[in-house]
Amino acid sequence: MKRLAIITTHPIQYYAPAFRLLAKGIILKVFYTGGRQLVNQFDKGFNKKIEWDIPLLEGYDYEFLENHAKDPGTHHFKGISSPKAIENITDYKPDSILVFGWAFQSHLRIIRHFKGKVPVYFRGDSTLIDQKFGIKSNLKKIFISWVYHHIDIAFYVGKKNKSYFKRYGLTDKKLRFSPHAIDNDRFSIDRKKDAAEIRKTLKIGQNDLLILFAGKLESKKNPELLLHAFFELDLPNVHLLFVGNGELEESLKLKVESLEQKSEVGSPKFEEPVSIKDLNTPNVLRRAQDHIEVQSSKFKVQSLVFIPSPPSSTSGCSKSLKERIHFMDFQNQTQMPAVYQACDLFCLPSKGPGETWGLAVNEAMATGKAILVSDKAGCSADLVKPHLNGEIFISGNLKDLKDKLLTTLSNKNILIEYGKASKKIIEDWSFEKQVNSFLKTINS
Repeated sequence: MKRLAIITTHPIQYYAPAFRLLAKGIILKVFYTGGRQLVNQFDKGFNKKIEWDIPLLEGYDYEFLENHAKDPGTHHFKGISSPKAIENITDYKPDSILVFGWAFQSHLRIIRHFKGKVPVYFRGDSTLIDQKFGIKSNLKKIFISWVYHHIDIAFYVGKKNKSYFKRYGLTDKKLRFSPHAIDNDRFSIDRKKDAAEIRKTLKIGQNDLLILFAGKLESKKNPELLLHAFFELDLPNVHLLFVGNGELEESLKLKVESLEQKSEVGSPKFEEPVSIKDLNTPNVLRRAQDHIEVQSSKFKVQSLVFIPSPPSSTSGCSKSLKERIHFMDFQNQTQMPAVYQACDLFCLPSKGPGETWGLAVNEAMATGKAILVSDKAGCSADLVKPHLNGEIFISGNLKDLKDKLLTTLSNKNILIEYGKASKKIIEDWSFEKQVNSFLKTINS
């Protein structure tokens, strides 16, 4: 049986299950170049320390390499510096190596060292979505093409990733499809009871609809645009839930308060995000923290508190806008299936740069949900089939987002049919398909 060395920075919830599966068909060792200091580190995107509640180091052999970087992390090229990486990998005597990402000092050295000695395989998910063409991009093309000259085979995760590899010199003969995947089985397990608990806690009626945003509350994912569209549409019996934490969390909560206040005095106006500097004002902080925390057995739900306003003549007895916007803190992997199953429509309104895929879309589809994504999400070209399982809107285009929301939310039966199609589509985007692609190439 052949020996494979995998080189990656740190344990990741989307990789570990694939490594366990891969270890059943090949002799495998994973070398974590970021060292132990990257395990359960502070996540700047979520603005908190994350400890995953699923096993990431079981079922396969691994080794943490010493990372001597002055500023360790995956946020810059010199953040991964493992002086003994080549020596340790060589001692393992691999028949081939599979490198996840090249834009780290040690990874590039490893790729260059092993080129010509053993087959060098590569996996990344970069795209050309945010590419700006000009003199700088031409120089970038020369350099990245040189990097990929050291690669024997690259595994692409989807259509936009494949286009990226081809721009930088990799031909079809050097490309293999290996889909981006999540644990479809775990997310598809029936969690209706927990989902019902979430909806009950949020006071969402059985016939109401729930739009879900789940992920880091950061500029790249553009949650403000979704909030803006939701406010302007103000559809009766439709709720919006933000799940996650991040730099925009307080700003979003303050914006909800600002929007509600403006709606009481005249035409609504959507203001720019509150800056970090503004958040230092005591009154602003006090208002941002003025929320209810309802603690159930598993889920922590936050609904912003405001002085009640009289219902409008058009909304009858339906809940006011402020009562239909909800926040939940980051929910771990074992909790997320129930969160997805509680919603009717999942929305990822990303504007980038750097939204190379959006694995939350895979997760939502595995739970059988309708999908609405922007065209800046890398997964949009592969996973979302307009009028079949969801819709795609033009990134940053408020009108297009509103139109697509109206289309998908117009009929609950449409959402149900979209959800069924999502579950069928995502069956082909599995760890099994991913690993089979690895094994077929490595053993050929």
